[in-house]
Amino acid sequence: MEIEIIAVDKLRSDWARSGVADYLARVERYCRVQWKHVKPSKKAGAEALDEEGQRLLKTAAIGPRDRLVALTPQAESLASEGWANLLDEWRADGIGRAVFVVGGADGLSPAVTAAADRRIALGPQTLAHELAQVVLVEQLYRAWTIVRGEPYHH
Repeated sequence: MEIEIIAVDKLRSDWARSGVADYLARVERYCRVQWKHVKPSKKAGAEALDEEGQRLLKTAAIGPRDRLVALTPQAESLASEGWANLLDEWRADGIGRAVFVVGGADGLSPAVTAAADRRIALGPQTLAHELAQVVLVEQLYRAWTIVRGEPYHH
């Protein structure tokens, strides 16, 4: 199974780029990972969400063997074991790609959350856009170590 992460805007902070790069290298021990960014909208409000949502969905190009996961605070949170169960289940089911989308400053468009196979919150708190991306990649790494029975989780 391949993992693809698509986020609105590029990582601008050195600490975020460094954190994501570190965990991406770790995740790639278990599966292929692609990291993509879409351009943020210059519009505001609902128009911005719609434009960014169209870009995210076009970039994701979800096929029948893919799963789209919308990261949104208006969703269920998973414990690390839940992330592991989800990835392991999809791997066993022959899912080709798990595509995780991270919205911009205003979140995700309703079109993206409606198209998603799963909606997952990284927690009950609101996270800065760049921090959310670091947390996502760390949880993916942690999930794979749980699946493989490796000691990182403990």
